[in-house]
Amino acid sequence: MQNWDDLRLFLAVAREQSLSGAGKVLRLDPATLGRRMARLEKAMQVALFVKSPQGYSLTLAGAQLLERAGAVEQAMRGAAIGDAAQSETLSGQIRLGAPDGCANFLLPQVCEAIGRDNPALDIQIVALPRVFNLTRREADMAIGVSAPTAGRLVVRQVTEYRLHLAASQEYLALHGPVDDPAELKQHRMVGYIPDMIFDRELDYLADLGAGRVAMASNSVSVQLNMLRQGAGVGVVHDFSLPFAAGVQRILTTQISLTRAFYLIRHVDDARNLRLARFANLMAAGLRAEVARLEAMTEACKTIDSGTLSARP
Repeated sequence: MQNWDDLRLFLAVAREQSLSGAGKVLRLDPATLGRRMARLEKAMQVALFVKSPQGYSLTLAGAQLLERAGAVEQAMRGAAIGDAAQSETLSGQIRLGAPDGCANFLLPQVCEAIGRDNPALDIQIVALPRVFNLTRREADMAIGVSAPTAGRLVVRQVTEYRLHLAASQEYLALHGPVDDPAELKQHRMVGYIPDMIFDRELDYLADLGAGRVAMASNSVSVQLNMLRQGAGVGVVHDFSLPFAAGVQRILTTQISLTRAFYLIRHVDDARNLRLARFANLMAAGLRAEVARLEAMTEACKTIDSGTLSARP
């Protein structure tokens, strides 16, 4: 087995798939990294990368080394943490990947509560509208809107959540109420950019047969702000509505969607007590926060059968 410094550099290049990207992470010159990788390949007498103008992709031997090097990395992390994982509080850094709706409307409250009880813990939330690659260690764990079926992952469903159609009071006052789902084609629709939907579970409007999307974004937070500005009608998370004054649900008895959040971890981390404890705290916090916010939304009056009501 090669020394840890060689493996550390290899992991960065393998995960970033380029010398320049790895150089930024490691704060090393890409040319130096290139020489180190060439030296590593020579020492191992095997090609670890396929080099192209698009970057560095792993060969089969490289993929095998990635698995072994990742295991070494996890073992070293565990040794560095020592007994901290079994103490009353968590410490160190944990990076959590999540879709932006969850990251914007749920995780700030959940992570603040965890951080308040664990003052030595640094929590990083990476909010991106895409699937995270845990093999490349883009995050320590991730929240997804569907359960992955490929890869060496441990997946558990955390909680279901509800979505409904919604619009601003101003939009409905100007364009008239929506009494029937068939009327949706007469209204401007707000939703995802069709070719940027990264998970089939997010293709809400196609399931509703609502027609073209006149105002679109790859971010649900941007979509919600579009609705607040009176851009049209769109699907929103019930848990986001307490943050959107003036936006109310419509057609609640005719159209209601249910989805779920899944907590996803790499199988190599299954025995990491520190990450397991954080995952349990995160799952419990998410369940509680979704229930709290959805209860707030349900307590508000909704627009149904064309009736407008004011938010508290």
